[in-house]
Amino acid sequence: MNTATVPSDPSVRRMRIRAMRYLLAFTGPALAWWGFIAHGPATWALPLYGFVLIPLLELLLNPDHSRLSDEEEAAALADPLYDALLIAFVPVQWATLLLFLFTVNETGLLPWEIAGRIATMGFMCGVYGINIAHELGHRSTRWERNLARTLLLSSLYMHFIIEHNRGHHRRVATPDDPASARYGENLYAFWVRTIVFSFLSAWRIEADRLRKEHKAPFGAHNEMIRFLLLEAALMAAVFFLFGTKVLLCFLGAALIGILLLETVNYIEHYGLGRTLNERGNHGRVQHVHSWNSDHVFGRLMLFELTRHSDHHYMASRKYQVLRSEAEGPQLPTGYPGMMILSLIPPLWFRTVDPIIIRLAEQHPTLTFARGTPRPRQGASSGSTATA
Repeated sequence: MNTATVPSDPSVRRMRIRAMRYLLAFTGPALAWWGFIAHGPATWALPLYGFVLIPLLELLLNPDHSRLSDEEEAAALADPLYDALLIAFVPVQWATLLLFLFTVNETGLLPWEIAGRIATMGFMCGVYGINIAHELGHRSTRWERNLARTLLLSSLYMHFIIEHNRGHHRRVATPDDPASARYGENLYAFWVRTIVFSFLSAWRIEADRLRKEHKAPFGAHNEMIRFLLLEAALMAAVFFLFGTKVLLCFLGAALIGILLLETVNYIEHYGLGRTLNERGNHGRVQHVHSWNSDHVFGRLMLFELTRHSDHHYMASRKYQVLRSEAEGPQLPTGYPGMMILSLIPPLWFRTVDPIIIRLAEQHPTLTFARGTPRPRQGASSGSTATA
């Protein structure tokens, strides 16, 4: 983008109207609050909205591959409403968590109603808490990154900001990245591998940072230790204020949020690996190394997370100006629908593997992610990574 571009008044108005579309994301908290104070099927309103209604709509509606002009990008970046929408989710997320804690132990709730409220809070943790923290965590200002940490605390996943920013973005689509799913790896195996090794990786990254600064790697300056203390303090507060049952419900919701995040990681990078260049390294990540979806409902609900290739190509680019690039591989449907498909590994492999085989034949910088069997049919031997 030409940073010298001055937006015209029509571009400013168009981008303000465009920003209003992201208000759709606030339907999530509204349905969550309804589910926390209502009974019966309403307790499942948000999960059904996110994983039934939206996937059905995205199957019926065509994706939108359009991108902004330079003038429109300048107008979108200059409009404070885009940032305000993200920041507003911080108090919304914590208000949602408090309402959950007060209502999940309501007298007379049936087990399936309690499960609905836990699933709803888990949806809020994963789709909003961690996802918006992901966007704010890439910002250049400390206060925005601190807001990201606040959101991650509500999901008990604060180490994500270390591993994602300083690990995943450097190692994505390589064998060293625990958040990049390998070709042939099913979702359930990936959950175990990425949760365990991302946590361990965050410890190593933080310890290495402190050693370079000539500080004790596991002392008071270690951010991982501070994160764990904050998470322990939150769990202790929930226990003392609300009791054991509510704490267990909160832990269940946090786990659902974590699994939702890691499922998104799975569909964003499954099977895509970077080839080694003539210097023996993987070179810069390209658009072909992440999966995308330009389906509009998922884009708006997830603040353009689904234009993931461009995010990895330039992590500092704000969500409102992420681009759809021709070489970025497109998933057959939106992220919510693909998340559901990933729960059934045979269907996932049958749908996605043939696309990877074609992509690897077309793009010299793309190979099959290491650590899994070679592709079954149609793949040229030069495109396949060794295990």
